Amino acid sequence: MKVTVRPGDTLWYYSQLFAIPTHLLIDSNSHVTINHLQVGATVNIPGFILNQYKIVSEDTIWKLAKSRSLLADALFLVNPGIEAENLQVGQIIFIPERVVQPIVNGNQKYDFAEMKKDIETLQTIYPFLQTRSIGKSVLGKDLLEIRIGRGAKKVHWNGSFHANEWITTNVIMTFINEYLLALTNAAPIRGFYIQPFYLETLLSIVPMVNPDGVDLVLNGPPEQEPYNQEVVKINRGSLEFKDWKANIRGIDLNNQFPANWEIEKERKEPKEPAPRDYPGDGPLTEPEVLAIENLTRSSDFAHVVAFHTQGEVIYWGYEGFEPPEAKTLVNEFSRVTGYEPVRYVDSHAGFKDWFIQEWRRPGYTFELGEGVNPLPLSQFDEIYQETLGAFLVSLYM
Repeated sequence: MKVTVRPGDTLWYYSQLFAIPTHLLIDSNSHVTINHLQVGATVNIPGFILNQYKIVSEDTIWKLAKSRSLLADALFLVNPGIEAENLQVGQIIFIPERVVQPIVNGNQKYDFAEMKKDIETLQTIYPFLQTRSIGKSVLGKDLLEIRIGRGAKKVHWNGSFHANEWITTNVIMTFINEYLLALTNAAPIRGFYIQPFYLETLLSIVPMVNPDGVDLVLNGPPEQEPYNQEVVKINRGSLEFKDWKANIRGIDLNNQFPANWEIEKERKEPKEPAPRDYPGDGPLTEPEVLAIENLTRSSDFAHVVAFHTQGEVIYWGYEGFEPPEAKTLVNEFSRVTGYEPVRYVDSHAGFKDWFIQEWRRPGYTFELGEGVNPLPLSQFDEIYQETLGAFLVSLYM
């Protein structure tokens, strides 16, 4: 919600007027001079939207404000020049409404367009949420990063490295929405008030690393050539893409990192582009992987979490490079999720492997849910509740 600054207004006053923490107002208004608001400037109030309202008999500004747990000045602020003693039946005014319901519906097939629409809506309502493109997919889709928080500790999460594991994006986006609602409504999540998380941790999220692949699984072949025909050829003529894990070029993005990539190249059965497991002709050849690599190299993350499906396990070690604190954190992840921690597995060239190898810091691969990918949406609620505690642990530890 946007308001116009009046003489004497301050961000501190707006925080009292709308019961929004001052730091969220500051982070929502990087375009203004915080300590001296210019009269006539536009200021963002996070967590609110403006709704039109038609005056009925016996309405007053004070009654309307009280019924919505607002101070009357909130209505005067968004209705400049309104005459409180001369409201007319049928007159249209604006009323600030606190957003208390989620925007994201994770319990649905969730493609790139749906995710992008939700991110844009969330940023409008919660302008302290930062978004940017960290690169482009093969088909030119933006690889969107979301950043929330202002802390010194930096944590990274990502989802949908693998196309038919798209439910991981649903889970991540649902948590983002719950986190934003909790921040602006002073509401707890699992009994935790989460303002300290925002102040202590900067959270970086790429909710859909492989948008081309996700759209292929959910919507079928793209219109763009040569990929329209190439994916069908790679898929051996089938138009059923439920088993597709790779990007649109048939390269498995989580086999693309330079952590013993040569071992994976040698032993992987596909020797050419395939729906899954083909590591490419070299590491770091795909734009989606390069974007994640560049983001990671420039961000100094304390730990990273990659969300995959399925198996209800957490992989947390690589070649002995993981630091001692990685075990403490994975044990807490295991406690709140019920998932089994697995230190070593005979696998290389994944994002988690590369991060641990390069930085000697904790890195984790969560395998959410159980069954055959793509997991059915009937598992969504259970997976989300299992994962919710892990999100909180990642933020506060």
